[in-house]
Amino acid sequence: MRIIPPVPGDNSQYLEGKSRYVWLPDGDGTPQLVDLHAPINDKLTQIEDESDKYLLFTRRNTDASQILLKDSEVSIKCSNYNASWPLKVIVHGWNNNRNSKLNIAITAAILEDQEANVIVMDWSSSAQSSYVTAANSVISVGKGLGEFLIWLLNITGSSWNNVHLIGFSLGAHIVGNAGRVAGGKPARITGLDPAGPLWSGSTEGLNKASGQYVEVIHTDGGLLGIYDCIADADFYPNGGKNPQPGCLLSTCSHSRAHELFASSIRTNHFVGRLCKDLHNVQNGTCSGTVLKMGNGIMSKRGGGIYLLETGKSWPF
Repeated sequence: MRIIPPVPGDNSQYLEGKSRYVWLPDGDGTPQLVDLHAPINDKLTQIEDESDKYLLFTRRNTDASQILLKDSEVSIKCSNYNASWPLKVIVHGWNNNRNSKLNIAITAAILEDQEANVIVMDWSSSAQSSYVTAANSVISVGKGLGEFLIWLLNITGSSWNNVHLIGFSLGAHIVGNAGRVAGGKPARITGLDPAGPLWSGSTEGLNKASGQYVEVIHTDGGLLGIYDCIADADFYPNGGKNPQPGCLLSTCSHSRAHELFASSIRTNHFVGRLCKDLHNVQNGTCSGTVLKMGNGIMSKRGGGIYLLETGKSWPF
């Protein structure tokens, strides 16, 4: 449909596979109008590794990143990377970059919680193009990340059992592809409201084959995020749809996924109740066993569909 939604951030009329226009949040959470029929810039969908794509943060350099270069052992040896620490990789979404709020918040939460290598992947050269071009870059960007991780772990002797990949929106599908390139070896993958537009029903997005344990936090299901169960454990805070508490617009609900995750690392207070199916989620009638949503525990495992309630403001 060619109807342009008049209110910034209001996706109430959006229909997956039918609507042409949708509002998506940029790196600051500001709604941007996206044309899902826009032409693809093929030159940006097959990006070679940039020299500053992988940015390392540790407790020894919490504010100033160190650049890791694929095929350059010197860049690793001259950094604070420690093979005995957990490796956490954060991948942003469309129209974001290394300085986007989600990267800063999640990195700070991880390093407050534990000693770790945190790598922020900056794929802004593709992500800051049109949404359609960025979406069509996901597979190649994910392949590049997977190959980088294979190289990194090989030269450092790090264990895949110590690897946690975290991706928001399109970034969730990037880490999904990276995990499959690595043969599903990453110990844990967390998808933060994996992007829905152009991805719902796709077999090339994030799925169970991407890691040893794959979890998803759904906050804007059916609009900007995928609502279907695609992981080992699928969490549906407040039903998994817009509006999330404290949100009026879909763009706010979509971004709430990475806010909840950052909070969960610091507090680990979100308790999900097992549901029989998505009908129980929609009806709010889930009363099964419990599993914590989010957190930074590398050995976390579980399966099923989980419902929980959160607050409307930090720490939710």
